[in-house]
Amino acid sequence: MEAFQGKVAVVTGAASGIGRALAERCAQEGMKVVLADIEEPALLQANRELAAQGAETLAVPTDVSQAGDAETLARKAFETYKTVHLLFNNAGVGGGKTAWESTLADWEWVLGVNLWGVIHGIHFFVPRMLEQQSEGHIVNTASMAGLIYGPGQSSYKVSKHGVVSLSETLYYELALQGASLKVSVLCPGYVNTNVLDSQRNRPARLQNPCTGYFLRKCSARPMQKPPDCQKMRSHRQGRKTDKTSLELLAAARAHHVHT
Repeated sequence: MEAFQGKVAVVTGAASGIGRALAERCAQEGMKVVLADIEEPALLQANRELAAQGAETLAVPTDVSQAGDAETLARKAFETYKTVHLLFNNAGVGGGKTAWESTLADWEWVLGVNLWGVIHGIHFFVPRMLEQQSEGHIVNTASMAGLIYGPGQSSYKVSKHGVVSLSETLYYELALQGASLKVSVLCPGYVNTNVLDSQRNRPARLQNPCTGYFLRKCSARPMQKPPDCQKMRSHRQGRKTDKTSLELLAAARAHHVHT
């Protein structure tokens, strides 16, 4: 995809971090942008700010872990703009301890957003995008954690390995059909985003119970980031989101599988 002017982009996790930078970059390229995020106040603020800059936007509050929300996002995007050229399955959360200490709620939450969010995006958007019979591109956000192995963050790593595998599989499936729809998977290292604060958007039904084994891990005090995360924030600011967004659009232009 060489030209972005006038095209339509859908970005999940668009209220902050890489998603917000992607939405801004797409708007700067002259694209119509559909912003989706679970954090509605931040989503509406991002939408207002982009609209104030002259961008044509649509904000759709979306929990990507829920099939109904993802289906509504696709329906509203196509009802509003009739077509979608770029889909960024970007929404994600951080979390996970050892494989046995992670609760079932941890697994359900992290896999629900990070992996099922991408699955839902593919399920509800790809058939419509293929029907367009026009050039298009999908970018799925994974992580370096999806390419490496080691202890800790078990649910997060499993989710990101899943996104890498899903993206590579989709790439070959589309190629076998000779489709003009392409796919890339983003595997960044540490980027300066709010992913370490993603507990703020964790659904109440998936909060860990303060009973039994987990009683000692709960606290009546306000939730704080783990010390190692705070150290990471203070000593390593991470890659800038605007640089990542610029490279992602370059990958879409060049049809790179990995970026």
